[in-house]
Amino acid sequence: MKLNPLIQFAVSLIAFSSFLFFTPSVLALGTGKIVEFEFEGETLNGVLNLPKNDEVKGIVLIIHGYGETNAVEYNWYADMRATIVDAGFATYMWDKMGCGDSTGSFDINQPVENSADEAIAAIKMLRKQNILGAHTIGLWGGSRAGWINPLIIKKQSDIAFWVSISGVDDKENFRYLLEKNLVIDGLSKKKAQLIAKEWQQGMLIAHQGGSYWDYKAATKNLAENEFWLKFTNGGFGFFSYYFLRYSLSDKVFDSETGLQVHVENLDSLLRELDIPVLALFGELDMNVDWRQTRSLYQQTIEPSLLTVASFKQCNHSIFEATTGGYYEFAEGTKPYKRCDGFLETASDWLNALEL
Repeated sequence: MKLNPLIQFAVSLIAFSSFLFFTPSVLALGTGKIVEFEFEGETLNGVLNLPKNDEVKGIVLIIHGYGETNAVEYNWYADMRATIVDAGFATYMWDKMGCGDSTGSFDINQPVENSADEAIAAIKMLRKQNILGAHTIGLWGGSRAGWINPLIIKKQSDIAFWVSISGVDDKENFRYLLEKNLVIDGLSKKKAQLIAKEWQQGMLIAHQGGSYWDYKAATKNLAENEFWLKFTNGGFGFFSYYFLRYSLSDKVFDSETGLQVHVENLDSLLRELDIPVLALFGELDMNVDWRQTRSLYQQTIEPSLLTVASFKQCNHSIFEATTGGYYEFAEGTKPYKRCDGFLETASDWLNALEL
């Protein structure tokens, strides 16, 4: 396997970030200014976009999801960044270590705590350089950023607001992704549940230090499944399994659900929020259990602070979709079209903020 196995059961952002939309708003984004910062001895390369006038309400940090990035060169999130800029805020995003023109080595297993520290280093740089708008910092991020941003808010007490796109709850959601996509691929719900249960049992065996043969015996149906084999580039062999076991050895697993916990006490972090939060979901999200996340937000975040909207026939990346399946757009025949109301909802919310 070419990638660390942990990416196989992480929330993937699919094509969330790699498409440029040539609408008037996107064209208005213009050319950004390259602004770099230092983190753990490496130089991270980022791009700053400012509104055309000098009245900048603040700066919105774009926090990436899983995987490698080439965000600066390929102008990722262009339509979303243009929406933010049109609302009077600057945007700042950067490439992860070892990606784009950022130095260092890319780590697919970068802990979410470390990603939060990385963002705080960016905030300190923006303020040290007296960048327009740096007095007010907001956060915007999709998928994995749903773990990172609450940690940033905890560590950086003056964050002004948070926009969560296709957010996550505290636990690993690959079982949800696997089960949903197996049904899309034509398996019965019963068969999909069986295979998803095998995957989960396999993760527990690895976490608890079981042998490769224990893992193989528990995942016979999973090992033959086409979606799994494609997703993992062949599944786990002897050596990749032991690397997986090592990767999971120090992770926290929930005793009730048997799933890995990515942020301990996330519910407490959400209850402590005292800033406006906008949560946007696609109702065909087959990567993340958006209903579970929505429920978590509604149960923990003060109602007066929380705004939630969901969009029908929209996938994890808030594109119009038919199934929401992981590989629905893979053949390149389906057009990437943002869901009606998505950018407008974000724009209205940003414009209405009282900071």
